[in-house]
Amino acid sequence: MSVFLQNVLITLKRGVALGGFPEGLYKILSKPERIVAVSIPVRLDNGELEVFEGFRVQHCSALGPYKGGIRFYPGVTLEDDIALATLMTLKNSLAGLPYGGGKGAVRVDPRKLSARELEQLARGYVRALYPVLGELVDIPAPDVGTDSRVMAWMVDEYSKLLGRNAPASFTAKPAVLWGNPVREYATGFGCAVMTREAAERILGNFKGLALAVQGFGNTGQWHAYWASKMGFKVVAISDLSGTVYDPDGIDIEKAMKVKSETGKVVDYPDGKKLSDPKAALYVDADVIAPDAVENQITLENVGKVKAKLVVEGANGPTTPEAELELAKRGVVVVPDFLANAGGVVMSYLEWVQNLQWYWWSEEETRAKLERIMRDNFERVWAKFEEMRRSSREVVMRDAALVIALQRIYDAMKARGWL
Repeated sequence: MSVFLQNVLITLKRGVALGGFPEGLYKILSKPERIVAVSIPVRLDNGELEVFEGFRVQHCSALGPYKGGIRFYPGVTLEDDIALATLMTLKNSLAGLPYGGGKGAVRVDPRKLSARELEQLARGYVRALYPVLGELVDIPAPDVGTDSRVMAWMVDEYSKLLGRNAPASFTAKPAVLWGNPVREYATGFGCAVMTREAAERILGNFKGLALAVQGFGNTGQWHAYWASKMGFKVVAISDLSGTVYDPDGIDIEKAMKVKSETGKVVDYPDGKKLSDPKAALYVDADVIAPDAVENQITLENVGKVKAKLVVEGANGPTTPEAELELAKRGVVVVPDFLANAGGVVMSYLEWVQNLQWYWWSEEETRAKLERIMRDNFERVWAKFEEMRRSSREVVMRDAALVIALQRIYDAMKARGWL
């Protein structure tokens, strides 16, 4: 079993115990309802035929259709896909959305494919999984290695197979195909809202606080951008090329331009360059945001973290053991399935628009997203304070888990599953 899946199951078991739920809830949620493995043949530009391995994990439908991204990534494993789908079930429940969790993946490095090859792979994935997809069954979105262009190909292929336009079958599409421009930056924007709300509660203010962002992909870039707009001073950013650190603050718009043009944050002209991509987690900052991938803050490096607040933009970036160590030092971790829910909340708003063939402006949509994220934080914070009054051993993730699991448990009980 992968370390990531082990950590998710440990967290899930802890939440079931803390909430006083029956063991049957853990037994159901520890296994996905359906796993579909597919082979996708693609004729490459050189004339050779390549067959790619793909998955779709449909974890839990107690609250509604499955919802989760599709990842095109060379290191993907089925166990990691199960872990991600499980997190999506919790994330959707916590956000109050009418969804269960799902996740998909293809083992491929999309950077090595031409645009034509990538399109054929995207369409082949939909053809292979068509019987278990649909606007009221399973609604995918982008993840690592996929984007709105890939969603455009996928929704077009699904619509052809269905025989009608079905925009609600995929989310995070281009605006011209019934998407919403907010979806491009929704995850990072939601993380910034969570960073602001948490800083106000935990640190007393947020204006001028130093924020370090590890990972400068879509989530990290927009997290840094919107946080800087709100008044944070971004002092560090990083990607695989290394870390840029500037205690006087980084110009995020300039950094985004550099990243777009060169693909490396270390090409940013100012600040100190550090070779370790994880160095952004160790710099002098009030808040750190691990926005890259899982298992970044562990028992081996947790002692290097100096910040008083951690906001998880990535999925599973802090191991359970490291989180408990941080808690002993008074460091609060805003958990991933609360902090990075902006993407799926925005997908929900897009889905609602698509089902009704209705449209909101970018500003109106962003305001709805911000309100939902803020309300989610307040609900979890209230539960966190309530639980801390009876035990100093709890972390914020525990409060979020109990809220998410309570909603799932109530739905399962009403259905007669438990």
